Amino acid sequence: MRELRKDQQIDLNALNPDLDTLIVGLGWKINSVDQDFDLDTSAFMLTNTNEIRNRDDFVYYNNLIDPSGALEHSGDSITGSNSGDAEQIKINIFKIPPEIGHITFVVTIHDADIRNQTFGQVENAYIRLVEPKSDTELLRYNLGNEFSEARSIVLGDLFRKDNHWSFDAVGVPFSGGLDAISQDFNLRVNKE
Repeated sequence: MRELRKDQQIDLNALNPDLDTLIVGLGWKINSVDQDFDLDTSAFMLTNTNEIRNRDDFVYYNNLIDPSGALEHSGDSITGSNSGDAEQIKINIFKIPPEIGHITFVVTIHDADIRNQTFGQVENAYIRLVEPKSDTELLRYNLGNEFSEARSIVLGDLFRKDNHWSFDAVGVPFSGGLDAISQDFNLRVNKE
């Protein structure tokens, strides 16, 4: 297992040349017992020019599977997890449409503005990539404390270059929630 730092990239095919499926796991613990927290994991399937083709290429708690079957979200965990992943997205590499060059992973705090919540109240947040056949953790990016004011974070980007898939530990904070990030991709979120 490799632990990545912010902005570090790694070639996944170099780690595992036979890679055909991945589990992207996200976990966290809440350090506030006085409030309910609901963190949400999302993935945006983007073209090589970082544009979203349509709304169905956005996988989150209200759209668990994209039409190609490449991404499958495990569903919304409203409490997190004391051990292991709170939410996962399964990726079938061979089903990713050829025009998709990036899959960007985001974590947001649901209703963060209303509840006045930030990632400063979250600890041990991470994203990790697992090869499911052998249950081998390929890499992990631990967020640390640098996102204390953020309400959402672009965690990482799985990208294709020269028919190889690599992962970039992006680590970009947003002050808004899922709506703000979705608007960057010209999408509106259906929260119902």
